[in-house]
Amino acid sequence: MLYRTKGTCSQAINVEAEDGVIKFVEFIGGCNGNTKGIAKLVTGMKVDDVIGLLEGTTCGYKPTSCPDQLAQALKQLKTEQT
Repeated sequence: MLYRTKGTCSQAINVEAEDGVIKFVEFIGGCNGNTKGIAKLVTGMKVDDVIGLLEGTTCGYKPTSCPDQLAQALKQLKTEQT
């Protein structure tokens, strides 16, 4: 699924999950090293665990962040898969 981010430096997130487990994450744009690190850390984790960990994370003065947007993408992916 391609999720269009809102309020972050990254423009979009490619994310795939199967049976409630994250299989692939790729951020388009954003802080390259940080987003690659996030993708590596969450790959293989349960979708619900990642949502719980990352949702609500802010970036500086912004009310959202790349990790928070990943949580939003995963929530949308869950909705589409049910």
